[in-house]
Amino acid sequence: MPLVTASAERTTHDLYYGPGHRLVHKRLAANGTCKTRSSAGASSSAIASPSSSASGSHSTSPSSINPSGSASASHSSSASSSRSSSGSATKSASATSSAPSSTSSSSSKYKLADLHEGSTFFDEWNFFTGADPTHGNVNFVSQASASKAGLAVVQSDNTAIIAVDSTSKVAAGGSRNSVRISSKKLYSSGLFIADFSHMPQGCGTWPAWWSAGPNWPSAGEIDIIEGVNDQANNQYTLHSGTGSTCTLSRTPAAAEAFTSNVLGTTCLSNDASNSGCGFSDPSPTSFGPGFNAAGGGVFAHLWDSTGIKIWRFARSAIPADVTSRTPNPSGWGTPAAAWGGGDCDIQSHFFDHALTLDTTVCGDWAGDAYAQSGCPGTCAQMMANATNFKEANWGVKSIAIYQL
Repeated sequence: MPLVTASAERTTHDLYYGPGHRLVHKRLAANGTCKTRSSAGASSSAIASPSSSASGSHSTSPSSINPSGSASASHSSSASSSRSSSGSATKSASATSSAPSSTSSSSSKYKLADLHEGSTFFDEWNFFTGADPTHGNVNFVSQASASKAGLAVVQSDNTAIIAVDSTSKVAAGGSRNSVRISSKKLYSSGLFIADFSHMPQGCGTWPAWWSAGPNWPSAGEIDIIEGVNDQANNQYTLHSGTGSTCTLSRTPAAAEAFTSNVLGTTCLSNDASNSGCGFSDPSPTSFGPGFNAAGGGVFAHLWDSTGIKIWRFARSAIPADVTSRTPNPSGWGTPAAAWGGGDCDIQSHFFDHALTLDTTVCGDWAGDAYAQSGCPGTCAQMMANATNFKEANWGVKSIAIYQL
């Protein structure tokens, strides 16, 4: 994987989504109060290598739902967007994750530790109900409220749906109900494989699949899926805390390759400058409408003492060892994104993470970037258009966590 090296540079590069729009992330203040995005609700007593598991089966999921859980399969067109710290991105390869090899899954050394799937999907998650740390036009609701409204349900095909309200009448500039869940267990390493049949799309939406530790940014953050306003390309980002001098190499050795475009190289983040070190996936099917039109896919990330790697697999290219739950990352080819250990101690900067899945609307990134997105009107005006949010939902087939 590419080397994350020690550097004397202490300031991060701001990433831009269109002219003049700095990416603002969502964190937890040192005293535990929300400043930006938090992992509130995670159990402080959770261990890094959990052992409990659940079971269930699933089939393919729909691309949109109504409150009763029934589905439709319409897709809107994608508005392409990207951002970089210098106005241009460094491309290391022409494809996302390279084709996996035919390596036998029997050599897998990873054992299933936790499985979120089917009727028990929501059992091990906390529902965040505080004010949105990113100042979005949303009300994050409780599990009871979300279930009653059809915003957090498991469908008959065992797909878990996590949605933004798309039926209520909301005034321009008002707020829509939404859902944000965080795992009850905390993790400091592991192999995480998330199978999504659908991700939120629609003007003003800001979906994210990520993890973060307590007292942001001291325990770091890993962003596996993140983007806004139907942009075409997914972004992968790391954020490290005080004392970190971790940087991402733009020119990794061949053995440390990745297939995405480098956006920012300084991982150090704080409230004033928090772009982190990240990548933009070159594939137009890695995010939003493009991802959904292709039938979704799998995002897998491996986190250990040597670094962090992320792979993305299209629905038609999911490795057999992933579907059989005997994963063998050594046979998956070049990852979409990778951060090596090098002189940066991954374990000291990334630990005790709660996994989080959420969708906010407008706010510090989607709202600020709205004018450059190609979406009509303003983000505030879009809040009144319930139809815009018909596909603002996650369709989760499963989330599996493996440990050595």
